[in-house]
Amino acid sequence: MPLHNLSHPTPRTSARIFFALRLLLFCVALCAAGRAQTPAPTPTAEDDEVLNVRTDLVTVPVFVTDSRGRRVAGLQSADFGVRADNRPVEITYFAAGTSRVALVFALDASGSAREHIGRQRAAALSLLSQFGKGSRVAVLAFADTQDFALPFSTDIERAPAAFQIKARDNRRTAIFDAALAAALAFDEGKADRAERRIVILLSDGLDTASKTRAPAVIAEAVRRGVSFYVLHLPLYTPRWNGLAVRRPANGFRTLADRTGGKYFLLGNEKQALDPDPNYDLTPVFRAIADDLQSQYVLGFYADESARAAGEHKLEVRLVDKKNSRLRVHTLRERFNLNVP
Repeated sequence: MPLHNLSHPTPRTSARIFFALRLLLFCVALCAAGRAQTPAPTPTAEDDEVLNVRTDLVTVPVFVTDSRGRRVAGLQSADFGVRADNRPVEITYFAAGTSRVALVFALDASGSAREHIGRQRAAALSLLSQFGKGSRVAVLAFADTQDFALPFSTDIERAPAAFQIKARDNRRTAIFDAALAAALAFDEGKADRAERRIVILLSDGLDTASKTRAPAVIAEAVRRGVSFYVLHLPLYTPRWNGLAVRRPANGFRTLADRTGGKYFLLGNEKQALDPDPNYDLTPVFRAIADDLQSQYVLGFYADESARAAGEHKLEVRLVDKKNSRLRVHTLRERFNLNVP
């Protein structure tokens, strides 16, 4: 095309340019109309759920036994019904079995337990080996008073050193005071909602100084979902032609029976005379393993009335009639949102 045609377009060229401009303006108008008719995005229900984070989840650990007292595993969320203050609530959290454990070793350091110090340490070390690195562990030593050789820690490698307790000379024993301190210790630190809370109490069972009694300990333990595993290292007294176990304090065994744990009498008359007895802890290992595998944790969100101050009653039942012969053991009978 000659250069002069660019400065002086022909009529045919002008028509083409005019048509292209009209087409361009039409497209621009069409896009603008489309944008005007498209509504702005609105938040969805899912967006609301993400933004409104609930912090009032109440968890209830339970276990179920059959008519022979054996733990029952394999149940589902639909098998349970939960009531708070006698009103049904919706189960929004469910876990069967747990590997997360918060564990307090309560070791008797009183004068009467002097001969059992080494035995307690060996038993505690063996039991500790059964728990994973995700566990929280604390070690409490007690005589007439108690103190934590190791506050709660996820570094379980620190626990063996804390087991190196020494017997306290001429000290009386306050088992139930120590048991209460162990139960209350679960209020400290950040707890996992699905963790299993256990106190392993090793003692000769002779309480001579406690201001607290077993029912008070049991009430606080149940309130927090804490179970006591009581390992009785007995003292013996001569009787007839042999030895007999000295009777422990009233309520010593009940700590286990009423909190969902178990009681074990370690050793026998022959081992009582052995300076270095080898206790068979297999039943203890098995009981704790069964405990962890057969525990259920049910959770629900508290409503307005349940968020009120004070304690609220919990009740858990099995809803299917086919499970009528099974028994639910609720390890947390009351809750208070101000208490972990």
